[in-house]
Amino acid sequence: MTRAESVVLVNTGHGKGKSSAAFGVMARGWARGWNVAVVQFVKGGKWKTGERKLADHLGIEWHTLGDGFTWESTDLDETAAKGRHAWEVARQKLASGQYQLLILDELTYAAKYGWVPVAEIVAGITERSPKTNVVVTGRDAPAELVELADTVTEMRVVKHAYERGIKAIKGIEY
Repeated sequence: MTRAESVVLVNTGHGKGKSSAAFGVMARGWARGWNVAVVQFVKGGKWKTGERKLADHLGIEWHTLGDGFTWESTDLDETAAKGRHAWEVARQKLASGQYQLLILDELTYAAKYGWVPVAEIVAGITERSPKTNVVVTGRDAPAELVELADTVTEMRVVKHAYERGIKAIKGIEY
């Protein structure tokens, strides 16, 4: 066994828990004294999530740069521009050497919707500062990102409360 300077984790799939797992790693990194940052690619500033509240309490840098889910967008060009801007912020942080952990929440959608070329995402993560660990979340992770990652976990739905008409619960889903 060798100890790597840093690793890339990808949480993908259509099941619940991709971001929740990433925020568990966020808390663990913070507890180890790491400089941690989160860049969110889809969620907009109106979201008042428990994980954001925790990050603020802990002093973790947080960037909510999306404008909500694409199916809620009133201007898809603006949504795409925000996605590209989020990638620029993430790319700079990846290269900076200032972070031991970066959570790139819902980055896979930037690739899926064509906001950022997959090759550019792969290059940014590959060329990151050597000691920067990365967690990427989102459905439909591109094959190139799966190949690059050290650990890939696919969340799948077995059953979900929403299917029975149960709405999202504060503290569980957000």
